[in-house]
Formats: sequence, structure tokens, C-alpha cells
Amino acid sequence: MTIAIDAARLLARLKELGATGRDEAGRLCRIAASDADRAGRNLLCGWLRQAGLRIEIDRIGNIYGIWEPDGVSGNPMVMGSHIDTVIDAGIYDGCYGVLSGLAVIEAMQQAGLRPSRPLTVVAFTNEEGVRYAPDMMGSLVAAGGLATDDALAIVGTDGTTLGAELHRIGYAGSREPGFLKPHAYVELHVEQGPILEAEGQPIGAVENLQGISWQKVTIGGMANHAGTTPMVMRRDAGVAAAQTLAFLDRLARDTQGAVATVGTIRFEPNAINVIPSSAIFTVDLRNPDEERLKGQEVALDTFLNGLRSEGFEVTTERLARFQPVTFAPEIVAAIETSAAERQLVCRRMTSGAGHDAQMIARIAPAAMIFVPSKGGVSHNPAEYTADADLIAGANVLLDVARKLSR
Repeated sequence: MTIAIDAARLLARLKELGATGRDEAGRLCRIAASDADRAGRNLLCGWLRQAGLRIEIDRIGNIYGIWEPDGVSGNPMVMGSHIDTVIDAGIYDGCYGVLSGLAVIEAMQQAGLRPSRPLTVVAFTNEEGVRYAPDMMGSLVAAGGLATDDALAIVGTDGTTLGAELHRIGYAGSREPGFLKPHAYVELHVEQGPILEAEGQPIGAVENLQGISWQKVTIGGMANHAGTTPMVMRRDAGVAAAQTLAFLDRLARDTQGAVATVGTIRFEPNAINVIPSSAIFTVDLRNPDEERLKGQEVALDTFLNGLRSEGFEVTTERLARFQPVTFAPEIVAAIETSAAERQLVCRRMTSGAGHDAQMIARIAPAAMIFVPSKGGVSHNPAEYTADADLIAGANVLLDVARKLSR
């Protein structure tokens, strides 16, 4: 029997949640553990209650809506993502996966289907990592990759601690993270990239996820007068930083599957007529192959050693490091089968962004479904996915959830 999610309700909820947590300028800023986050969480929990789901909240603030019809047993089939946002966000990132998971459960309820095991939708805390680092924190803690107490003690960019803020907004739960172990986990998400749209394909079966290496690099040189210091007598940290940026760009273009980004940079003393005494910047390296990612890291280290030999002081700080993830082949195949049964073109693909699924894959079979993003835009108010694609992805999730919960 083919069933479908309630498309109108899903789209209406996306818009309502997208209107929740906006600042005075109208920007969507539902940062983790903020008042805006509380408003979004309250809205979500109201919908979970309307669906008759049992709500559980763990100590890191992850919200679980659990459907346990009579006769079910075993670990639950879990769907979800996150509802926290970046600053000035779009309305789809994360929220689409959470609300689609709820729509799947409601569709099965409406059709009178009774799974063999429970179904659960989860909204993980602090996926974006804007206020508290690292990102993907709620799922990382749930998967045992970060101790709960350590995570709760993390100090945010505004000097607050996560634990205190979760308590303040009323979402410091009592359950221990990891209390719920998934039988399988599937995350539906907008692609946040241009591939599906460019190729005219409505569904992506995500088979792996890039490894991520984040570092902060500080290059120390010597400040001096910009007009009186001859070029041959300079130790310009700004030039050394520029050389590093150019090297990283060449390295990524010459390495299979690689990307490299310097997303932040600043000079000191940051004056127009002073040679920079230091340059501080971040490096984001990614590759779906662990050995090639290690090769990028080694190549960067070698280049920085060359700067040291030229008299620069160079220090590095590891900010985050996640290995590439290979998702469960049987779930990837189920996504492809479901798409084919609904006459939707599907392609296997790699996720270039990090997601909660990569954390849950540590403890359970997991995979992701992508739908197209217009222009590949995300983390931006212009983020957009056509209604037809949103509905198609949710219906594929519905089919996969039915199979995995039998």
C-alpha cells in the first residue's frame, strides 16, 4: 500500500517554525539555548504532543518524540535533525528533517499502520555550533563522543555556559544522553549544495560524508613602518598568510575530492600603515577519503614548517577533527528503491557538510536523503527548496521508515 505524508501540513509547519525566533531586524536567529531556541522548541513539542508522542528530553537538551503503538518492541527507527540555526538563516536547514520525521509518523498513524518497532523523531541540540563549540554537539554527546558534563560546561561566545542556558530556557532534561539507541537512523536534509539541482535529480541517496579538519593558524612576523621598511627587510605576517591561502587553494585543486577554505582571518595590529606583526586565520580541510585528508594535513604542516625556516613564528591549534563516514549500504539501497518506486530519479552522492547523521553512525546504521537546494545556497535567507521536492523527499523518508520499522 502506497501512502503519503500530509504535504500541506508539513509545508505550513516549515513556514511557522521559520517565522519563530526572528530578531528585531527580521532575521531568523534561533541560536542554541537562546530565548528564540526556546520558542522553537516549545512549538515543536506542541506538535509532538498533538501527534500523541511521548516526549523525552535528555541532559544535553535533545528532544525525542516517541511513538510506541501497542505490540511494538526493540530499538526504535529514528528520524531527525536539528532546529537551531545560524545567524540570519534560511528556514529549511535541519528543520525540514525534524518536521518530516514527525510527518512520517503522522502518516503511518493516519493510515492505521502498526510497525513492529517504535518510531522516534529527534531534534538534536546545537548542531550549528554558532554559540557553543563544537557543532553537532547534541548528537555527538548522544553517541558517546563527548562527555555530557564536559559539554554542559562549555562556555559560549557570549560568556554563558550551555548547561545554565538549557536550564534557563527549560530544556535541561533528566534522561542520560544515549538512553535511546536507534535500530537505524535516517536524516532527510536539503542538500546545501548545487549538485542535485544542476543535474535535475530530485533525490540524493547519501552514501558517505566528508571528513573534516579544522585548525586555527597563527603566523608571527614583525610590525614595522609601512613606508620606511624596505621589502627585503620585512617579515610580513600578512604576506605569509596570503602565501598559505594560495598554497591551500592549489593543494585542494590538485587533490582528489578535496576542498579547502580559510573562512576567517585577521591581522594585528590591523593598521593601514603598519606591516602586520601577526596573522590569525582558520583552515577548513575536507575530503571523503581519510588518507587523502591526512595528506592535506601533512602538506599544510610541511608548508608551515617552510615559513618557520624563513623566520616566522607559526603555531596551530586543532579546533575539530572528524573522520569521513561511510553510511549503511542497506539503508542507502532502501532509499534508492523507494525513490524508484515513486518514479523519482535518484543519485548516490557525498555530503560535503557535516550532519548529525555522521555522529549517530557511530552507534547505529545510518544514512541520509538529500533534496535539491536552489543555487546550492544555505545558511542564508535565500535558502530555498521547491515544495514538490520537499514533499518528494518526505515521502521517500516515509517509505524507508516503513521498511526499517517492520
